[in-house]
Amino acid sequence: MEMNIHTFEQQIQKNIMLNYIAFLPDGYDPSHHYPLLVFLHGIGERGKNPEKVMTHGIPQILEQSLPFILICPQCPDGTIWSMETDALDALLDEVITRFPIDENRMYLTGLSMGGYGTWDYALRYPDRFAALAPVCGGTLRLEDIGRIKHTPIWVFHGELDKRIPAEGTRQLVRAMESVGGNIKATYYPEVGHNAWVNAYSTPELYEWLLQHERKTER
Repeated sequence: MEMNIHTFEQQIQKNIMLNYIAFLPDGYDPSHHYPLLVFLHGIGERGKNPEKVMTHGIPQILEQSLPFILICPQCPDGTIWSMETDALDALLDEVITRFPIDENRMYLTGLSMGGYGTWDYALRYPDRFAALAPVCGGTLRLEDIGRIKHTPIWVFHGELDKRIPAEGTRQLVRAMESVGGNIKATYYPEVGHNAWVNAYSTPELYEWLLQHERKTER
């Protein structure tokens, strides 16, 4: 039997749709360019009702004003953020055209499934964000970690997390350190999976994010 090797190439287009909620800072002035913070929710908030994204994380602490334009997209049912990176990136392009965003001060964070999504989005598009803050997340793409070694990252995890064990975050920290990455970690000894309660209630997190601007040359 004769073997033949062939190459097939075809451009495939698909429609994407993401619901999202936008929060504007107090005293919002459309003539001023603001830093952007993108928040990715966990698996329980998927669906078609964007108000579900208010259940956990940053939307829960908005009684204290944040100096960002905050974008909270909703992951559709039946999928996960790690499968929606192209849709998220297209949404980010749309947000940049709709709101006055400082493109050198865009930040990404997420919890649980959104923590995984934070890692995977950044690994797929390593030049998009000035800093990352994954909470109780992880990634299976350790071999690609060098792609974001210059991106400042602050990770958070509960030591008692049984759903997503903290060892996964420790592996990522070690991998980043092995390539000379810019990473720091906070572990909560008496906290389980809901490390986001502590992480997003930390004022220093938002101050730390704002210290960083995107490097245009990597």
